[in-house]
Amino acid sequence: MSPARQPPLVTGISPKEGAAWTKVTIRGENLGTGPADLIGLLICGHNCLLTAEWMSASKIVCRVGPAKDDKGEIIVTTKSGGLGTSTVSFKLLRPERISILDQSAVWVDEMNYYDMRTDRNKGISPLSLRPSNPLGIDIDKGKISQSDMEQTFPGMSGDFTSENFSATWYLIENHSSSSFEQLKFAASNLKKQATKKNEGSLAYVKGGLSTFFEAQDALAAIHQKLESDGTERVEGSMTQRLENILNRASDTADTLFQEVLGRKDKADSTRNALNVLQRFKFLFNLPLNIERNIQKGDYDVVINDYEKAKSLFGSTEVPVFKKVYAEVETRIGALRSLLLEKLLQTPSTLHDQKRYIRYLSDLHASGDPAWLCIYAQHKWILQLMQNCRDEFVSGQRGVGALDLEGDTRPLALGRLGHTASLKRGGSLRTPRPSTWRFETPQQVQFVEKLSDVVIGQLPNFWKLWISYVNGSLFSETGEKSGQVEKSKKNARQRQNDFKKMIEELTNQLVKLIRGAVLPATLPQGELNLYGGWENKTELTGAWLTQIIHTVRGCHEALSAMEIPNDLLQVIQDLLLELRVHCLMVTLLYTTEDVKRLAEKEDWVVDNEGITSLPSQFEQCIVQMLQSLKEPLEIKAGEINVRELPANTVSIYISEQRLLIILSNCQYLERCTFLNLADHFEKHGFTGTEKITRVSVDTVRELDKKLFEAYIEKRADPIAGSLEPGIYAGYFDWRDCQTPTGVRNYLKEALVSIITVHAEVFTVSKDLVVRVLSKIVEIVADEMCRLMQCVSSFNRNGALQARLELCALRDAICTHLNSERFMYDLNFSARLLEELLNKFKSSMQLQLACFQPSSIRPVKR
Repeated sequence: MSPARQPPLVTGISPKEGAAWTKVTIRGENLGTGPADLIGLLICGHNCLLTAEWMSASKIVCRVGPAKDDKGEIIVTTKSGGLGTSTVSFKLLRPERISILDQSAVWVDEMNYYDMRTDRNKGISPLSLRPSNPLGIDIDKGKISQSDMEQTFPGMSGDFTSENFSATWYLIENHSSSSFEQLKFAASNLKKQATKKNEGSLAYVKGGLSTFFEAQDALAAIHQKLESDGTERVEGSMTQRLENILNRASDTADTLFQEVLGRKDKADSTRNALNVLQRFKFLFNLPLNIERNIQKGDYDVVINDYEKAKSLFGSTEVPVFKKVYAEVETRIGALRSLLLEKLLQTPSTLHDQKRYIRYLSDLHASGDPAWLCIYAQHKWILQLMQNCRDEFVSGQRGVGALDLEGDTRPLALGRLGHTASLKRGGSLRTPRPSTWRFETPQQVQFVEKLSDVVIGQLPNFWKLWISYVNGSLFSETGEKSGQVEKSKKNARQRQNDFKKMIEELTNQLVKLIRGAVLPATLPQGELNLYGGWENKTELTGAWLTQIIHTVRGCHEALSAMEIPNDLLQVIQDLLLELRVHCLMVTLLYTTEDVKRLAEKEDWVVDNEGITSLPSQFEQCIVQMLQSLKEPLEIKAGEINVRELPANTVSIYISEQRLLIILSNCQYLERCTFLNLADHFEKHGFTGTEKITRVSVDTVRELDKKLFEAYIEKRADPIAGSLEPGIYAGYFDWRDCQTPTGVRNYLKEALVSIITVHAEVFTVSKDLVVRVLSKIVEIVADEMCRLMQCVSSFNRNGALQARLELCALRDAICTHLNSERFMYDLNFSARLLEELLNKFKSSMQLQLACFQPSSIRPVKR
């Protein structure tokens, strides 16, 4: 047996320190007799035998493994010498943590290298990998706004990760106060970083070359071994067995890791779904957020979120996004309907109306919400005015103020008045006593309340239109946009419609006041709608003065809104008639009061030797002058009542006076002169017949003139209305349809004759036949003249003409010679008779006025 060899002794290692997997060369004594003799190699406690390469008895090459100890000895163990010793040590350097994205020449055991509890599911943002301060000098943010930078560098960006990066922008934004020396230092830092990066990449490549070459050598040796063995030992292909082994290894690996990989795929899909939900949570949460914000009234937030969602997902093709966005559109459609409903609700403030219109515009609502709001406000104001009249007339007006459908705003006349008081927030009204509503006539209260309604609503209505015209409804800043230009275009097209609305409002105001104060100035057909004040207290001059004051205040308030004067002319006309009426009533009442002063004489003489009668007379005159002050006062744009012709003042009673005088003349001729003649004869006077004859002739001459004047006033308008009525609607006798009845123009003419009949009958029944016969004669002559002027008729035209002539003849036959209607026309007798019967049946009550009366005339 040979003597035992000395144990191995390590006397040197190169290098003396390094990171794991560093290649080292070990030198010493008795390191083994060959590769098979080497059975162990420990460096810092880690077995490196797998990577060891025995070179000689004094040299071994290997790679340092990931040992636990930072510093330790190198122990070599051989079969021949046993466990060895070492006189040197090796220091293991802990490498820097290799990130997931870092390059590495060796395999990194992730299970041991990363803490799976803390690093699990951590997302890495690409922005976190960029340097926060690439220049390496102090950052000083400038005060230049983002918008100014965008204007200075259009299309560029100060973000150095952007494709459009501008270095000038970045320096101005982050280093505006840095000196030139600091910038030079920053430039050198950039160069160093670039050089370091290149050197690191080169060192990485160099460090990995040996590993690559070793792997390449191993593969070449395997290939060479296979080539040398040939196919003698392996049946078929010499790589078939290796392929089978590799396939079995792959199947075994799949079997082992199938469950793990399945869980990993499921976790990845769940993670991706969560990432999608997190990334697009704005869209998925939007329907619920819209509902919540609508309930809270945060419509601005809803509109902003909708615009954002529309820009991001309006044209998406992703099915889930399309489904959610469709739900968003459904909620927005419901919001449009809700806002439109709120917009059309009354009453509402101008601020709310503008706000809702702007919301609907931002939501691209269909139609024109602004015009719908204007139309709804117009109808509501008209209804308020009519309700005001109906509540007063029906007697439902209590002591308290009129409730205008929940409108609790202050009375308008408390806010508006004369031009001066308007600006100061004054009021037209003087302080009222607590019993004012009990003492004031209903007409006066009605006019003041009606003025409150108009002045309270019309200014906001006018402002809404002005905002619609200038486009400020859609843009508070007045900036031009497509919506603003569209609004202005729509407003220009609807100017005439809005003008008609204002005219309808002012006409409604005037007619309602006329119905309460001047019912005689309204047509008969409008009295039912605007009248109904017959049972109310008759107004004196003092109350009429109060009404004039109220109407003037209303007119001045509307004029202050810069409403065109032509739209307010009807109010001016009403004021003129009110002033004239007030003058007449005041003078008549004063005359009656003066006449009744004699009844108040008490014959009590005071110290000055007079009674109270002169003082009472003076008081009557003073009160009259006070009442005349308001109607005689001339405001801007008004007419001086003193300069009006006399017949204008008595325009409403001149025809009635003519009838009274005619009746008096008739009575003088029939009774008075005969009675006077008898008295003359009884007392023995001679020449009675001559006196009577001259007097009768004078009265007859006066009667003739007055009769002709009255007939001219009453007959001419009726006869003049026939021709426009016949040819209304471009009627043509030669292109006439089958008649269906008597046309309206003839019915209106008969009603006008009946009106004259009623007027004459109220004064004197004896004048009815005389007046109606003359008026009927003039109307019949005009009707025949118009028929004779027709050049030709078709069959239906001839039947229509015959029908209307016969209808007129049958209606007024008791007052007319039938020879005037002997105008021959071809017609269908059966159809004519049916239509005539229909006409007589429908106007039976009116036609009865033309029948002879059995009532005996009353002697005067």
